Amino acid sequence: MSVKTENIYGKIVISDATIERFVSHVATDCYGVVGFAPKNLSETVFGYFKFGSAGKGVKVRTLGERIFIEISVLVKFGVSIKAVVEALKESVKYKVERFTGMIVDTIDVSVLGVER
Repeated sequence: MSVKTENIYGKIVISDATIERFVSHVATDCYGVVGFAPKNLSETVFGYFKFGSAGKGVKVRTLGERIFIEISVLVKFGVSIKAVVEALKESVKYKVERFTGMIVDTIDVSVLGVER
């Protein structure tokens, strides 16, 4: 799927894969996020066939002009998981809305592990 909008200059279409890559870049800039992890076996297998690994651990669904984001992360040992998740959600919501011009409806974050 993709998000679509129009302005005076024409039609704008942004694919879910593009948003996934953008979210993964934003998330890696957040303090305490070490990396991404697939949520299940099918995501692991699909990840081998996906071009690049930028979207691994990030899933984006769009419906109309609304964006739904799921992120599976590994966090740094010793940091407050709650603080990292809240900062991650806030940063991703702000930057994706500014990047796409669309509304981010929900951001679900799963912390799947802790690394040193």
